[in-house]
Amino acid sequence: MKAQSFKLFIAIGVGIGSLCMALAVSPGRATEVAAVSETMAHQLAPKSEHRYASRWATRIINAYRYGEKADEDLSERMFDQYLDLLDGNRLYFTATDIADLERYRPHLHESLKSADLEPAFDIFNRYVKRVNERTSHALELLDRGFDFTIDEEYRFDRTELPWAASEEELEEVWRQRVKNDWLLLKLTDQEDEEIAETLRERYTNLDRRISEFNSEDVFQFFMNAYTRSIEPHSAYLSPRSVDNFEISMRLSLDGIGAMLQRETEYTTVMEVVPGGPADLDGRLQAGDRIVAVAQGDEDFVDVIGWRLDDVVSLIRGERETVVRLEVLPAETGLSGPSQVIDIVRDEVKLEEQAASSEIIEVPEGDEVRRIGVINLPVFYVDFQGRARNEPNYRSSTRDTRHLINELREQDIDGLVIDLRGNGGGALIEATTLTGLFIDEGPVVQVRDFRGRINLERDREPGMAWDGPLAVLVDRRSASASEIFAAAIQDYGRGVVIGETTFGKGTVQNLIDLDQYSNSDDTRLGQIKLTMAQFYRVNGGSTQRMGVIPDILLPTAGDPEETGESALENALPWGEIEATEFDQVAHLESLVELARQRHEQRLESDEELQDLLAEIRDFEAEIDRHSVTLLESARRAEMEEEEERRSERYASVEESATDGGEDVLSDAAGNEDSEDEASRDLYLIETARILSDLIALDGDQHRMAHRGDESLSAGELP
Repeated sequence: MKAQSFKLFIAIGVGIGSLCMALAVSPGRATEVAAVSETMAHQLAPKSEHRYASRWATRIINAYRYGEKADEDLSERMFDQYLDLLDGNRLYFTATDIADLERYRPHLHESLKSADLEPAFDIFNRYVKRVNERTSHALELLDRGFDFTIDEEYRFDRTELPWAASEEELEEVWRQRVKNDWLLLKLTDQEDEEIAETLRERYTNLDRRISEFNSEDVFQFFMNAYTRSIEPHSAYLSPRSVDNFEISMRLSLDGIGAMLQRETEYTTVMEVVPGGPADLDGRLQAGDRIVAVAQGDEDFVDVIGWRLDDVVSLIRGERETVVRLEVLPAETGLSGPSQVIDIVRDEVKLEEQAASSEIIEVPEGDEVRRIGVINLPVFYVDFQGRARNEPNYRSSTRDTRHLINELREQDIDGLVIDLRGNGGGALIEATTLTGLFIDEGPVVQVRDFRGRINLERDREPGMAWDGPLAVLVDRRSASASEIFAAAIQDYGRGVVIGETTFGKGTVQNLIDLDQYSNSDDTRLGQIKLTMAQFYRVNGGSTQRMGVIPDILLPTAGDPEETGESALENALPWGEIEATEFDQVAHLESLVELARQRHEQRLESDEELQDLLAEIRDFEAEIDRHSVTLLESARRAEMEEEEERRSERYASVEESATDGGEDVLSDAAGNEDSEDEASRDLYLIETARILSDLIALDGDQHRMAHRGDESLSAGELP
């Protein structure tokens, strides 16, 4: 999987370190339709401030970036990255174009350092011209009509294909693309006239939006091709991007709570933010492609091919207003059918992102084992309250400690910390949260760009919870989540369950280039630069490798094709000297026995068998690169998928009615928790695994009341 071109947050209140390759957020709502421009009004060219910014940016990045500074092939990587940013799906340039532009390949880095930006602008101006030609061709195709009784395939994913050898070959690609666009709308039972009008507006908007790019946009594209060629989390933000990002942060608590990215011509949901309106609604999922947006009861606006920031401006809006999204669900891919999701924009409340708890009861023979669960969506802290030493300032550690005390009073036998989807947050919180489960000691090592190592430690004696512990993670668990999970694993303090984590082991800092400006009226933008790396207490890095669980749960996809390891030019895994720490226990033998019980359930449990079947279907879909343009076959695929989904939902409904058969949830203050727990098979299975570990250890009473006694090898902490 290629690294995605653009990422942008919608109203989620996170640090700028999470923003990568972001286009400026348009403050207005662009819904008007303009005629296709036949030629650009003028050729874009660099400005003097762009040349000045390029000199300073290259010096700063070269001086302060983390990692090796061998740049022998940097120009070649920049060339490829720039083309990927502009035409990643290879729909506009031909092989002839690329052959002509190859003259720039060996020299882009030197050109940038010397502030020669003409190559970047020459490539971009040609790109705009090609977009105009392709969209004009697409509009002509709408008047010809299509025969959907012909059995042919459309290759929608062209990222790994060669550039089209000729204009004729590329026109054939576009014929199939337009035919597929038409078929997708036809499958929703739209009339031909309505379809033609929708697509005419789509291709007109595509051309107009590309033509609206200005020289600042081009410079930002090219600078991000440079930063991304070095390391995927570094980025350049133009002055306009900085302003709009600050605006979005001030307004960041209003919206739907979703993280989007541009993927070929589609806007794709990268992540649904915990605690946001989309998360609470439950229907919008990561991987869904947004094809149209509507305000309340107004008509849908087709957004395929739109700039990411313009899609964001349509989705964002005032609190308590309704936005409707037409999406192609992740599980159906581009074959459809689409689904309409209406979401009420609202505040992403701290209380909804804060730690929460529940209890899952797992039958064990004639007994019931009570497993406490603490869900932590993000590592948060009120920095101002902490600095003022306020007695009741909020933090993930403080809230978790409070929940642990409440769960203790309810006589839990074990505890699960659920970090699925937790992309990180405050580093100090990863350290202090770990301190709730260890009795003092180092938590993480941080090495900066100079090679200096700083050790973050838990300095508070004692533990908030000294009983059986499991940490549940997935591929979206990143950064601070990985620090916590790695420390628990290295200390032998608990078991890590789930899927391999994201693998982001780097630290970014923001550098304001305006401080180097030679004029108060000239702004240069900002650089987000990777300047340090995390290392576990055992010396290994979480970079690329992530945290590998002690027990893996079945999930879709190859870990090597998602997360950090899938990002181009990601820094390599590394290792430094381990620091001194006191390992609590060695759990390998117990974990192996628990793994065997888990594998037996995978073979016998009906719900888990359904989950495995769903995973197989999803993997088949994500490995698919083309779709049929035969209408009868496409409709049959839709009906088959709808039937599978109906059967699965029926199975879930039946399971929820039965109370999950052998696993019950008792979440305080949540009347629907039993139904939710019965649907969350990963959490249920994690509770079962922890229950197995407690049973296998065979001395539950002593474990629950051992106080501060140290564990001997083989005991479950």
